[in-house]
Amino acid sequence: MKNTTRTLLCFTTCLVATGLSLTTLQASQSPIEPGQVNDATYDGGPLPDGQSPLTAKVQILLDRAAVSPGVIDGYGGESVEKAIRAFETINGLPVDGTMDEEVWSALQANTGDTIVSYTITEEDLTDIVEPLPEDYAELAELDWLGYTQVDEKLAERFHMDVEFLHALNPGADFASPGAQIWVADPGEDAEVDVARIVADKSLSRLLVYDSADKLVLSYPVTIGSEQTPSPSGTHEVVAVAIEPTYSYNPDKNFQQGDNDEPLTLPPGPNGPVGLVWIDLSKPTYGLHGTPEPAEIGKTSSHGCVRMTNWDASELAHLVSSGIEVSFED
Repeated sequence: MKNTTRTLLCFTTCLVATGLSLTTLQASQSPIEPGQVNDATYDGGPLPDGQSPLTAKVQILLDRAAVSPGVIDGYGGESVEKAIRAFETINGLPVDGTMDEEVWSALQANTGDTIVSYTITEEDLTDIVEPLPEDYAELAELDWLGYTQVDEKLAERFHMDVEFLHALNPGADFASPGAQIWVADPGEDAEVDVARIVADKSLSRLLVYDSADKLVLSYPVTIGSEQTPSPSGTHEVVAVAIEPTYSYNPDKNFQQGDNDEPLTLPPGPNGPVGLVWIDLSKPTYGLHGTPEPAEIGKTSSHGCVRMTNWDASELAHLVSSGIEVSFED
């Protein structure tokens, strides 16, 4: 079912969010140390404001429990609240999206340090490319839309925000094989039975149910926009493409810059649909990855369902053709 050369048609783009950068926000707070995350405990009340070791630990434990928080960055807010709601549902707890003793106790089922040591390898330095142009015509001339820096590659592997990776490893040389760094340990990919999927527009979450109609997985997603809404109703998974190319056609979707002719962009994690395309029976629509994981749930897409590359990759290995995908308001 997996097709590494499938040509894609999808209404997808990333609208750049405005406001203070994550770097600016982090600069105003004390750096987080790896040991602080591992030693963090819950003493009651809501999660701390801003970035905190406890929130980082909760994000990692949620990730291990089949509830993706998106990028692990140590920040609370709406994304973490929605993840906690999904965790409560999966574990039969009262659902309110609030951190409490019951949630903390259930999270303790996933034991072991949440921040661990990792040794950079020669392989980590492979397939790194020069900075990529924004223009699609220029991208179409390349062979691979890969990571442009080793830290970007490592951050995605460990489900982390790049700035958080740097915060845990001040002064680290990520391009030095043999160097030891601190990374999140999000656990292994889920192995569950998938019977149906719901794209919940109100929650900006993808909800995955098993054959007993029990929620077993939940991911943060970006689903369409007012100008280019996602489809309604129920559709089916048709096929899965790993490392897909991307077919740009301004007559069928949006126009990027001055590009008024069809183009085929090469595969890669920094391509418009990232590392995965899960094709739906609704023409030109699908579930796919993204080159901007930190923007998931915060910006809009051109109708499709956008996920982090690691979440899309996990789901791609669990779905099969014929599985229903429902879009709900």
